[in-house]
Amino acid sequence: MANIKSAKKRILVNKTKADRNKAIKSGVKTAIKKVYAAIDAKDKEAAVAALLNATSVIDKAVTKGVYHKNYASRKVSRLSKSVNQMA
Repeated sequence: MANIKSAKKRILVNKTKADRNKAIKSGVKTAIKKVYAAIDAKDKEAAVAALLNATSVIDKAVTKGVYHKNYASRKVSRLSKSVNQMA
């Protein structure tokens, strides 16, 4: 355990930030799963709606610094491609 005051504060701040990042990442994963679930159910309308929501959630995660912009762009691109390939 840390003895110095600044080190103790760092531990608390790092835990707070890690919890926040974990929550945001979890939300992104959930949104992505919803898109793929709609694709598997062959429900084009639901897939498009889920894609819009997932894109929004992913973009917000980028602005908060949780994901790199290229990672987010790749995820959105692959999701869009999957939805567009539905018959």
